Amino acid sequence: MTEPTLFTKIIRGDIPSSAVAQGSTWYAFLDINPLRPGHTLVVPKEEARRIAELSTESRRDLMDGVVEVQRRLSIEFNTTDFSVNLNDGPLAGQEVPHVHFHVIPRTDGNSSNPMWRMTPHQSEPDFEALAALSQKLQLH
Repeated sequence: MTEPTLFTKIIRGDIPSSAVAQGSTWYAFLDINPLRPGHTLVVPKEEARRIAELSTESRRDLMDGVVEVQRRLSIEFNTTDFSVNLNDGPLAGQEVPHVHFHVIPRTDGNSSNPMWRMTPHQSEPDFEALAALSQKLQLH
């Protein structure tokens, strides 16, 4: 039996996360090293490395999850513009071997070079700020 991925452990609640939203087949949570505030990961509950390996239902529902996250982030950040990214496999830059979309809200002043790191990695995640934003987003 293979070890569950980091994201499977998060989905199961074995590792804490800052939830944004969830559906029956997907879960969305804030990235602990965000490119900018609101950077959210949307993951299928079904474990697969590549999007083509997911069931049809999980693939379809995953996009519904991306749209739901965009809806919530648009309220909080007053924007309708987002960078949505999928690194599909390790050669594409996927760091966790579990399908996941990055959803990053874009506003005036933070839209250039959307795929480059906009802020340096923090040495320690700001869990307090993540928890506060998570609470707000779950209310939307």
